[in-house]
Amino acid sequence: MQSPLPDKSSPEAPPKTLTATLLRLGPGMIIAGSIVGSGELIATTKAGAEAGFWLLWLIIVGCVIKVSTQIEFGRYTITWGQTPLRALDSMPGPRLKVNWILWYWAVMTMLVVSQQGGIIGGVGQTLAISRPLTSYGSKYNRLQDELVRAKVELQVARTKAGSPPGGGAATTSDTATLQRRIASLTAQVAKLSEPSDPYLWATMIAIGTSALLYVGRYRLIQLVATVFVMTFTIVTIMTVVMLQSKPEWAVRGHELATGLSFRLPPAVEGLTSNPVATALGAFGIIGVGAAELIMYPYWCLEKGYAKSTGLRDDTIQWVQRARGWIRVLYTDAWVSMVVYTFATVAFYLLGAAVLGRTGLNPAKEDMVRTLSVMYIPVFGSWAPVVFLCGSFAVLYSTFFVAAAGNVRMLADALGLFGLTDGSEEARRKWVRILSPIWPLVAVVLFIFVRRPAAMVIACGIAQSIMLPMLGAAALYFRYRRCDENLRPSLVWDGLLWLSFVGFLIVGSWSLFSVFIK
Repeated sequence: MQSPLPDKSSPEAPPKTLTATLLRLGPGMIIAGSIVGSGELIATTKAGAEAGFWLLWLIIVGCVIKVSTQIEFGRYTITWGQTPLRALDSMPGPRLKVNWILWYWAVMTMLVVSQQGGIIGGVGQTLAISRPLTSYGSKYNRLQDELVRAKVELQVARTKAGSPPGGGAATTSDTATLQRRIASLTAQVAKLSEPSDPYLWATMIAIGTSALLYVGRYRLIQLVATVFVMTFTIVTIMTVVMLQSKPEWAVRGHELATGLSFRLPPAVEGLTSNPVATALGAFGIIGVGAAELIMYPYWCLEKGYAKSTGLRDDTIQWVQRARGWIRVLYTDAWVSMVVYTFATVAFYLLGAAVLGRTGLNPAKEDMVRTLSVMYIPVFGSWAPVVFLCGSFAVLYSTFFVAAAGNVRMLADALGLFGLTDGSEEARRKWVRILSPIWPLVAVVLFIFVRRPAAMVIACGIAQSIMLPMLGAAALYFRYRRCDENLRPSLVWDGLLWLSFVGFLIVGSWSLFSVFIK
């Protein structure tokens, strides 16, 4: 692993044409590929299932508002050739060996490992549904599948009978029969214990991932997984479009208006979860979450943006190179934002239109099976196949790429906390050591906690609380550490302040919710 930091012999002229610029993109798409699994597929659809269409506005804001902070962190890295954690350590404020922000980052990272446990749990559930390892697992799958199909059929029957979507009393013999069938299946499922198949699969996948990360041969897997992620995202967007031809599932104009009204959902009697808390948890990890905001500049370093800019000096040549590579950074971040925003909106609408109306909420051991229901209205009996292939691709790619990114941050942090000498050689050594350990810790947490969706949401809340800290850091970098020759426009300053205010509101609400709970 060569050093990604700038040196005297590394400067390279930035691309000048659009085509050449597009060929130098990459960090943003790596981040996009790493967030679709936990943020979009799990947290976003869960928020839609609980809140209906009411919080669509919050999900969109959560994607768009973070880009300016993401770019400011990248600008700092290109300008000074420093890793993001070292930049945060230079912030003013209380210190105990390191800056207090790094201590919170350490706490958040513990929950990131938990989130990764939830994701590998989702991979295990996906494989256990498609390829159960035990006869008991097969029996469990059959009963759960029957129960899910019955709930979907009940929604269709209610629509045909003229009842409001997702609610209303049964008005026909069809709905009454389906309700009795659901009650019977629910009673049968309640008597069954959870099969061990998901945990066996998750353990095998974690061990295999450890081996791959140790030898460092993950580029091919990343490429293949990214293709699958893009394909599955396109399929999801097309599913939302095709859903409009189904009267019982179509997203109506007044529902979209409700989702964009900037209001909170009304209280629903009998709902055990808090949809606003779920949405705020999703806010922390959809789009570029707090962990990805810190991780993104590491990938910019790996891509060579800072190295190509060269060591900072006062020459006009350095200024021109820095401006050029920062333009590439802007393009990279905004293009990836468009990709993951479309994906996020599609997943949220599917969650609200299908899961919300059928009363299904992805949780615990049935998270993946419940998520697959979103594709039944369009793909029918093929829905499980389509979803299971897609969910495996996006969940595993998220697990794999996030593991690679997080161990780079951990290796850097060891030097800052004084556990290594902080040299580039030590950082490379600990990346190699930590890479196989990370997946094993994640799967152990999944085995003991056994609530993958809750593990993802908990990490999202922790990341929401850290967002104001990162927003403040971005403002500090902009006004105290920005090179005079690289200052952005007043419009950009306005976007940074808007980002910080949004982070402050969400972070404060999340912190308040944690203490109240």
